[in-house]
Amino acid sequence: MRIRFSGTAGPTGWPAPNCRCASCNLAAEQRRLPLRVTVDDAFALTAPDTAPARRLPPGYHSSVTEHGVRIDAPDGTRLLYAASGACADLATGSGRHDDPEVDLAIVDVGESASVIGALRRCGVVGAATAVAAVGGDHRVHSPAEFARRARLWGALAPADGQVVGCPPATWPPERVRGPYRVLVTGGARSGKSSEAERRLLAEPEVTYIATGPKPTAHDPAWSARVTAHRERRPWWWRTEETLEVAHLLENASGAVLLDCVGTWLAGVMEECGMWEEHPRPTAADEVRSRIDALVAAWRRCPAHLVAVTNEVGSGVVPATVSGGLYRDWLGRLNQALAAESEEVTLAVAGRIVELR
Repeated sequence: MRIRFSGTAGPTGWPAPNCRCASCNLAAEQRRLPLRVTVDDAFALTAPDTAPARRLPPGYHSSVTEHGVRIDAPDGTRLLYAASGACADLATGSGRHDDPEVDLAIVDVGESASVIGALRRCGVVGAATAVAAVGGDHRVHSPAEFARRARLWGALAPADGQVVGCPPATWPPERVRGPYRVLVTGGARSGKSSEAERRLLAEPEVTYIATGPKPTAHDPAWSARVTAHRERRPWWWRTEETLEVAHLLENASGAVLLDCVGTWLAGVMEECGMWEEHPRPTAADEVRSRIDALVAAWRRCPAHLVAVTNEVGSGVVPATVSGGLYRDWLGRLNQALAAESEEVTLAVAGRIVELR
């Protein structure tokens, strides 16, 4: 099959009509029409939320599956136009896991990029499946940012007018597999957690390690923050709420998201008695031993590991001795993890800066 992308954007195109936002301004030099896909220049691909085409050229077969519209071609190749509700169907148990693996999946990542992860999890998108990411519009900052995200998910980002084979002759970028370590640092509310989560949306197996204190009625702000994090994670992500991070990393598989190193350190320092008025003489050595174990496990971790940490030293000097102590320990820990990482990124005002 030959798949022609006459348009690759969201429903209103990119830039959207009469829109003056920054995203549409940045997209003006290379306008993208609303998504339109044709197969072998013979028929248009039907949207997943509508009935399949009733009349197709001889040898083609179209069917609506739990995962979207699938086209079977005379040459035996399979194309899937994924439904944005595929994740929900699989979460409720209504999605089937016996559909065959396809050669190319078209996914509207403007609606939901986690559909890629859901399809990989159920086996419809396999190791030999190419993914085309479409649906970009001013929900994303710029075309360059859309292309960056597609690369993270191991997907092609086709341009308007591009023709892609099924399977494609030009393969999508290979997505990261473990062992591979990424440290995402940034200040408070910088977008670092969102970036870390975004990187793993297309992964079929994710363990989320939450190191912060458990929510309580005494701290409604923290409870609301934890709830917001839980609600935006894909349903298949497994959550571990613990400070025993080193053990989990040593035995990890698939992908791991650690959020965050800063709260882990604060919890460890508390467990070791560093916050007491008169810390025991061995407290500092205990903290150092826990840090050494974490760094060693980080180095040996066989998974695709993404960790969030707090950038220190960019604000005012801490007003308390304990605050200064925490800053110094965390700064050294961040350096140790960064030295053992393939990638380090800095989140600033929601923008991501790669630290070479």
